Amino acid sequence: MADSGYHDNNQQFYRDVFDRAWSWDAYLDRSDPRHADRWQAALAHTHLSAAQTTLLGGFTRKINWLVLSGAWCGDCVRQGPIFRRIAEAAPSIDLRFVDRDQQPEVADLLRINGALKVPVAVWLSEDFYEVQRFGDRTLSIYRAKMAHEAGAACASGLVPPQADALAVEIGEWVDLIERVHLILRTAPLLRSRHGD
Repeated sequence: MADSGYHDNNQQFYRDVFDRAWSWDAYLDRSDPRHADRWQAALAHTHLSAAQTTLLGGFTRKINWLVLSGAWCGDCVRQGPIFRRIAEAAPSIDLRFVDRDQQPEVADLLRINGALKVPVAVWLSEDFYEVQRFGDRTLSIYRAKMAHEAGAACASGLVPPQADALAVEIGEWVDLIERVHLILRTAPLLRSRHGD
């Protein structure tokens, strides 16, 4: 029974955080305009393929997508627009952002390897149960980091990634969100609730 209380508290925590979180526009409106401009410029370079758009448009389960972010972060500048494009293509996705520096309790919960990383994506069911979390970079980005960098570094977000590298990263994020949708689509509780 103690386990049930943990999940209920976790569920309520996420519901409360999600209710306070911001849409893309509201998040950028609250950000330093220099950072917001970088996000908008990156969005102009970010496009899904026709197949990805069709796949995402066919999602039937509601997905609450919470992103811990920092508008100043180069990785967020690159990935936030990917998230926006995915959410635009899938009407069943409700995408929201929280600022790491303004939500320390969320940042602490979503540490990766003990560190306060951004972005961190948390996908939640329609009932605000955690389905999956992922951060801070995809495999292709870590492979490139290993190949080109020595030591810790953070992308500036000033230079857009090459189109083929961006396409690979978009594909990785689409795969992650498809996995979330399939978990929800095949969940017995949700199948019973939705009659499918």
